[in-house]
Amino acid sequence: MAVTLKSVEDVAKMRVAGRLAAEVLDHVAPHVRPGVTTGKLNDLCHAYMVSVQGTIPAPLNYAPPGYKPFPKSICTSVNHQVCHGIPGERVLKAGDILNIDVTVIKDGFHGDSSRMFYVGEPGIQARRLVEVTYECMWLGIAQARAGARLGDIGAAIQQHAERHGYSVVREFCGHGIGRRFHEEPQVLHYGKAGTGLELQPGMTFTVEPMINAGKAAIRELADGWTIVTKDHSLSAQWEHTVLVTEHGFEVLTRSEGTPPPPRSVT
Repeated sequence: MAVTLKSVEDVAKMRVAGRLAAEVLDHVAPHVRPGVTTGKLNDLCHAYMVSVQGTIPAPLNYAPPGYKPFPKSICTSVNHQVCHGIPGERVLKAGDILNIDVTVIKDGFHGDSSRMFYVGEPGIQARRLVEVTYECMWLGIAQARAGARLGDIGAAIQQHAERHGYSVVREFCGHGIGRRFHEEPQVLHYGKAGTGLELQPGMTFTVEPMINAGKAAIRELADGWTIVTKDHSLSAQWEHTVLVTEHGFEVLTRSEGTPPPPRSVT
């Protein structure tokens, strides 16, 4: 499948969708605290998307080949859950780390972003994992420019993670995005610099590394969606939607509450 380069008009709509996805994360952030259920966070996000923004929650009933429909409007992945956690009755407790992954559809275009949240005060090891994963995402994004290669993104992420003793999940990757939730290209979070597809202006894709404190091995739970670390080690993930421009990149999933890039990258 060919990579779809976005027109000026497409990019304008993707900026809107990306900002709206980020604003859902802004909206839910104050509610992430001990005692709240992941199902409650889902309900808050769903109501905001549908009733306030007029957006469509892309994950709700999303069913790629081989999967049953995803039953909720966001993904909530706690502690050793790597990705695709289904919101429900789980009660968050102090010290948990939580990834909330939001994808909205507005005027036919998708905006996709996720953030890590601390529930109360995190432990030192948990905080460091979350911080390094954030740096990994931004180091990958910083490679995005016309003429660069997809492998440059993966190599930057892998090198930084492994330098800190962490591992990169191999089975899931970033993806092209636009009118479809998942488009070409696949954006691996590991690899060799100077290899892979050459980046062109107008490409839009996500960079969303999943970094484990222990080994990279994962398994799927019986719900058919939730992915966890095999060794029960903590996992963290951050995600932005990125546009390749003539002179670099533009992050499309920014809002007033979006954390700034780490100083190590700027």
